[in-house]
Amino acid sequence: MLNYHEVMTTDFSTLGAAATAWDAMAGKFESLRTTYEKKVPSTTTSGVWLGQAQQVAAPRFAVTRNEYSNAQIQARAVAALLRDAETLFTELRGKVRAAVDEAVAAGMKVSEGGKASFDFSKVGAATANAARHDPDLAEVERSWTHRIQQAVDAFEEADHGVKLALIDAVTDTNFNDGTFGGFNGSRPYPSLAAAAKAENMPKDRTEVSDWWRSLDPVTRGILLEEQGDALKKAGVLDPAYQWRQADSGAGGFGTEEPTAHDAYLLAQAEAMMATGDFIGNTEASRNLAHYLSGTGTTLRLDVDRAMSDDGSFRAAVASDISNHQDQWKQEALDAFKKSGGAPVSIPVETKAVGGTFEDRNWYLGVGSHMRNVSGNVSVVPDADGQPKITVDYQVNVWDRYNWDAGKETPIGPVTIKDTDMARLHTVGLAQEFDMQGSSSAKQHDLGGAGAQAVPAGDPGRDGTRKDPARGEEENR
Repeated sequence: MLNYHEVMTTDFSTLGAAATAWDAMAGKFESLRTTYEKKVPSTTTSGVWLGQAQQVAAPRFAVTRNEYSNAQIQARAVAALLRDAETLFTELRGKVRAAVDEAVAAGMKVSEGGKASFDFSKVGAATANAARHDPDLAEVERSWTHRIQQAVDAFEEADHGVKLALIDAVTDTNFNDGTFGGFNGSRPYPSLAAAAKAENMPKDRTEVSDWWRSLDPVTRGILLEEQGDALKKAGVLDPAYQWRQADSGAGGFGTEEPTAHDAYLLAQAEAMMATGDFIGNTEASRNLAHYLSGTGTTLRLDVDRAMSDDGSFRAAVASDISNHQDQWKQEALDAFKKSGGAPVSIPVETKAVGGTFEDRNWYLGVGSHMRNVSGNVSVVPDADGQPKITVDYQVNVWDRYNWDAGKETPIGPVTIKDTDMARLHTVGLAQEFDMQGSSSAKQHDLGGAGAQAVPAGDPGRDGTRKDPARGEEENR
């Protein structure tokens, strides 16, 4: 465990000197790799050496050449960590010193162990006598000692983080590269701060989007390369846009007493719901059933099914992407260039816009809505080092289930006025609710010119209003 004296007396400049030595080592590995690549593998391809030994040697030479590359990456990663550590430790020691200076300014003296106590030598006899008899003096001393210790603890936490980062930097995690316990060729995070952020993804999905946007492009690129599928499931494609309902709908829930006529309206609504199932408008009947359940809880929309059913909706999404893709490509390519050719990823999102479903089933079930596209544009180098650009995205839809005055809705032989349906909310026989949903993750190639068609979503399994969980991804 670190103590105050160690923090204040350690020479951190040795870390910078060590970083310089590691960089020099990386340069030597680079020279060795170049020499090896020029002189050794060619012996297996020149045609002079043939036979079983040549066939065995070729892949082994490739492993060795790869290890020289990995050694160079690992050495530069260690060098970068050591430089970061020097900067970080110097900054944190400054905070310890500031805490001590404030304690001294408040009349304390601080021991080599970091304990604060009243400095009687700096006050007159009367003040010293008063301080000795002050019942709060011990608590004041403890408070200053605790403040100094907090600064020391922050330093120790950083020291532990550096240790873990260095262990990670020199640990070979690729078990398919022909070596066991070899050099680590994984791309290092840009800094210790980036590494710390990368390892602290929130557990609450609602916070993941903000965390993801707080990372730098290279860190996001590394994380997607290593944990892409898991991160997408965790919510890194989720939008930053926060939807709010546009109006108050029918007003307060259950603010009036139901009448006999309201019971008749409820029976009509139930008949309309059953008719919807019968004629195949299952989304409409499902959403109406949720309204009549009176719970008011948010209903998950099956956006993949909507994309499968409604071609006009898919076309609108394709247009959303097309309108933004040039800007997205340029931002991603700028980040790729700045990174020196390392994989990068930038979060992207279209502006939320209003739309109306044309498919009859979805028109009756949702109608007008807000939508946007959110995701990440990634750039990785191809075999020739040229940028390969893709966008991973999801389509998001929001709406409030309520009924507009002045309209009426026919479903099969049943027609009902929207005003009557809205009244069911007012008298507490039904309740308005929010609807929202996101499609599964999709990928779009941004490398070529022009827009590409958005694929139809997976419709999932069939279901009726009695199958409300079908819109959830795990139940499709």
